Amino acid sequence: MSELIFDSATRLAAMIRAKSASPVEVVDAHIKRIEEVNPKLNAFVTTTFESAREEARSAEEKITRGESVGPLHGVPVSVKDTFETAGVRTVAGSRLLENNIPERDAPVVARLKQAGAIVLGKTNVPEFAMDYRSENPVFGRTSNPWDLGRVPGGSSGGEGAAIASGCSPAGVGSDLGGSIRVPSHFCGIVGLKPTPGRIPVTGHIPVCVGPFALANSNGPLARRVEDLGLMLKVLAGFHPADPQSAPLPGCDFREIDARKLRVMWYTNDGFTPVTAATRETVERAAKALADRGLEVEQRRPAGIERAFELWFAFLGQAGVPGIVKMYEGSEELMGPLMQALKAIIQPVTTEQFLGAWIGRDMLRASVVTEMMDYPIILAPVTAMPAFEHDHHGGFTIEGQEVDYLAAFSYSMTYNLLGLPAAVVPCGRSPEGLPIGVQIVGRPFEEETVLAVAALLEESLGGYQRPPI
Repeated sequence: MSELIFDSATRLAAMIRAKSASPVEVVDAHIKRIEEVNPKLNAFVTTTFESAREEARSAEEKITRGESVGPLHGVPVSVKDTFETAGVRTVAGSRLLENNIPERDAPVVARLKQAGAIVLGKTNVPEFAMDYRSENPVFGRTSNPWDLGRVPGGSSGGEGAAIASGCSPAGVGSDLGGSIRVPSHFCGIVGLKPTPGRIPVTGHIPVCVGPFALANSNGPLARRVEDLGLMLKVLAGFHPADPQSAPLPGCDFREIDARKLRVMWYTNDGFTPVTAATRETVERAAKALADRGLEVEQRRPAGIERAFELWFAFLGQAGVPGIVKMYEGSEELMGPLMQALKAIIQPVTTEQFLGAWIGRDMLRASVVTEMMDYPIILAPVTAMPAFEHDHHGGFTIEGQEVDYLAAFSYSMTYNLLGLPAAVVPCGRSPEGLPIGVQIVGRPFEEETVLAVAALLEESLGGYQRPPI
């Protein structure tokens, strides 16, 4: 069983097609693992074991009959509990939706099923996916498989914990300020935040419209870069209900020769310091790419130090009031997170919002122009590795006091700019916690990002099993 639950989704799919493993065997192994470790992690909040076993039997029959099958045929997956799933409770961490059962699948869920994937269940998130820890008043908190006393990240924290611990080989999350990349970094797995529009965000809760449509992305999490490539091909493509949707199907990142690329890298964005171990990990990643023949230069994009301020004005202050407003008349259902956001987030004026939008567009144009000469940027994911449960307020990093949100400025930057970014584990903290590195590419060049990510994975070891 242990080999099956820690195999890649790509290898599992190949084994199932070759009849060297059966969908029933694979699904049962993952269900057994969930039953073993989920009481400690609380990664899965709703399970669909009965339907998963039924689908696994059906998948096995198709293989036996020699029928044509999809690229994920018989492979179990997990789904973040912010995506609509037909007939399966979808709560998004809010008591407002505690009994919500959608009638349809979000496009990402439908595409996984069309590819033959078998959904094991829904994974935990913070209330309405608005925090970097994954706890809410409905399901409680999720813990990090590397240290149960620490958070797995957010908002796709349940996904990060489930995949890292062998409960699921791959899954799908969303990312407005780091919500795919931070759990990948904290839990020691890989994740991809595509360019907005590459994978449809329709069927996500909260709805991705307005400024959220320009910054939020749905994308895959897994343990190996090859699985991000496979999932991208399955999930990418046009959807008419997504205002940013682009008709770009996925292609094979292995066709790209990443060794011909120029890379710029930085360890300080001019706004937030990082821990020594974080800095050293990014430096190690830059050296690894240089050793593989890439042209690597230490520099940071001009103006990047303004990104946090613009993200907060364009997405925080402008976008969050609409989420808080959903509780109007039902304020008693607000959890601590929503109560705190209501207290600190104030609506912006039209002039302030337009100013932030213009500032965002100008910074994006400047950074992408630089990236015409340097197609890849290497940077930290956050200022530090996973922090402890019940931590409130800011952090002390290298002797400096850092505001809570500011610690995540590195991931927020590339939501603001709408650029694709992947995370690969490349180091460890003194406490033994994973540290990921962020690989950023030009708009809609996800495959180039994955090609570089694969080099780092190969050079620095990539995923390691947590101690749970």
